[in-house]
Amino acid sequence: MPADLSSVIAATAQWLLRAYPPERGALSGALAEAQCRQAATVAAWLRYPTALDAGLLDVVGPGGSGRLDWVTGVDAVPGEDAGWRTWVDEVVASWAACLLADRGLAVAAIATVTGSVHAAGLAPDFRRLADPDRRDRQAAVLLRHPDLLSPVADLHRADLLARLGGGTAQAA
Repeated sequence: MPADLSSVIAATAQWLLRAYPPERGALSGALAEAQCRQAATVAAWLRYPTALDAGLLDVVGPGGSGRLDWVTGVDAVPGEDAGWRTWVDEVVASWAACLLADRGLAVAAIATVTGSVHAAGLAPDFRRLADPDRRDRQAAVLLRHPDLLSPVADLHRADLLARLGGGTAQAA
């Protein structure tokens, strides 16, 4: 049975949404959130490929959003319950940023996790991540912009490339 990574996935997706806000409107917000969740899911499954890895995360914790906040200049909202920020995983956020900015990396990452322990018994659909349509791209223009994402993506890009077999991908 795969370990539960839902807290890390949800917190990391939330952080990405706050750091790179979607276009205004409920539909845009939902489409951007779906893309963030898919990217964070694939990144978390790559980062913690086994149930043991995910279980160790529960023991040591993911590290929080402190460095990411500093790199991007994102501030916590005064008076906000920021407890969720402790569940943000810097590496997962960095890898998710790489996947959002580079379709080739996203496709390779999805292919890697499709047969993983986390996907066992599931039929995951990462279409919004790997093949966003016009409306998806419009809703998440900041989330998909390689230059804007680079401060976060560059933090751990080399580790992602190593995890995916050292290959390089071209932005689509």
